[in-house]
Amino acid sequence: YRDNAGGGGAGGYRNSYNSESSGGGGSAESSLSLDLSSSYTVTVGAGGSGSSSGVTSGSNSVFSTITSIGGGRGSGVLNSNTDQNAATGGSGGGGAYVWDNGSSDSGAAGTTNQGYSGGSYNVDSGGGGGGAGQAGENGGTDGGGYGGDAGNGVASTITGSSVTRAGGGGGASGFTVAGTGGTGGGGAGGKDAAGSSGTANTGGGGGGAGNGYNSSFRSGGSGGSGIVIIRYPNDKTITIGAGLTGSTSTDGSDKYTTFTAGTGTISFS
Repeated sequence: YRDNAGGGGAGGYRNSYNSESSGGGGSAESSLSLDLSSSYTVTVGAGGSGSSSGVTSGSNSVFSTITSIGGGRGSGVLNSNTDQNAATGGSGGGGAYVWDNGSSDSGAAGTTNQGYSGGSYNVDSGGGGGGAGQAGENGGTDGGGYGGDAGNGVASTITGSSVTRAGGGGGASGFTVAGTGGTGGGGAGGKDAAGSSGTANTGGGGGGAGNGYNSSFRSGGSGGSGIVIIRYPNDKTITIGAGLTGSTSTDGSDKYTTFTAGTGTISFS
């Protein structure tokens, strides 16, 4: 058995703060106008699982009418020897070549204004997962058997300092060099080893699993969970409902609230 999986795509990245970019080359979106008498739903999406029995895509993060699509899974083979193609997501997963059954696929597409596509497979290496700021590299770009490097994420100063999020996961390699994870929380691919997981609360993609000759099945890295950050004037007060994990800080004349887990409703006064 021999299979070197593609990296997972990053979660979709959407931004409306300070004219900074959204993912996939998109411009900043229009800010939301909120009603003080209304409640708004917030959901922090989970990262996809990296199990060898079924690597999955990430789940969506939501604030009110805004949805960021979960990252797409990378291509690989399950321990039932069933090929699993790369999936479209906020950013797309990387492709892989499966030696046992001869199947292969190119990287999957990202979502417009959220993220880029994953890279294509090469013999003995997987493509890098797409990131919010850059497409995943094709496997073999840096030399025979090299896993594709993942696409990088996008930086934001919504919390008052620059933080990069939504990097893709690196493509795997059987024996040479695995692909690096994208800046912004992406996990590295495995060189004849399991892939590394994406960083929590970045939406980073998980790295693909690398398998040499006669190796046992290995797991790809899990995707990093998402994050929702809301910035608003400091004369307003937020109420966070049950089911959400969030914290509020002040930056200049604004407050910002960061949600790191859960789903529930919020309101302002």
